[in-house]
Amino acid sequence: MNGSEIYQRLIASIEERVLKPGDRLREADLAERFGVSRTPIREGLKRLEAQGLAIHEPNRGMVIPTLDHNQINEVYFMREVLEGTAAGLAAKHASKPEIEILQDLVAADRKRVSDKDSLVRSNREFHRRLCLASHNRYLVDQIDNLRLSLILMAGTTLDTPERRETAVEEHAAIVEAIAAGNGAAAEKAARLHIAHAHKTRLQQI
Repeated sequence: MNGSEIYQRLIASIEERVLKPGDRLREADLAERFGVSRTPIREGLKRLEAQGLAIHEPNRGMVIPTLDHNQINEVYFMREVLEGTAAGLAAKHASKPEIEILQDLVAADRKRVSDKDSLVRSNREFHRRLCLASHNRYLVDQIDNLRLSLILMAGTTLDTPERRETAVEEHAAIVEAIAAGNGAAAEKAARLHIAHAHKTRLQQI
């Protein structure tokens, strides 16, 4: 594996909570975990640091940072703006198969609300598909960059059982508006969904 592949593996490890905010990132430990030399590990860590997903702390070395209260507010503000815009554009540009995929995800999620881990994975897929349906590559790139900040937050809003069912129904409202071609309603529904997630996140702190 090269440095780029290690970077992707590190991102996945943080996203899946194998590596968590506050954890130290020791080259020797990571080299052993991934079965590679320290060189690609060092390259991957440099890229992680450039994205703000690793920082140097005195006496601790490189660690995964934890977002503070203000940073969480900033991330959710931008999510509301960007994903609201994506939903509005999806109502105008999404193809029939793209809409059907979103509808299928909602239908499946209604059956898995009690399975948190499965729902968390599906939730990421829903938001990824929603952004792609906007058919705006620059917007998708911005949302992808923002996603990197989201993975620095401890846990997930779906840790709260009441939030799971509500979140799925909010997804349903977004998709319904997109299917109807109602851009204003889709944007409003997406913004409301992110606002509710933001409130849940703050309650968890």
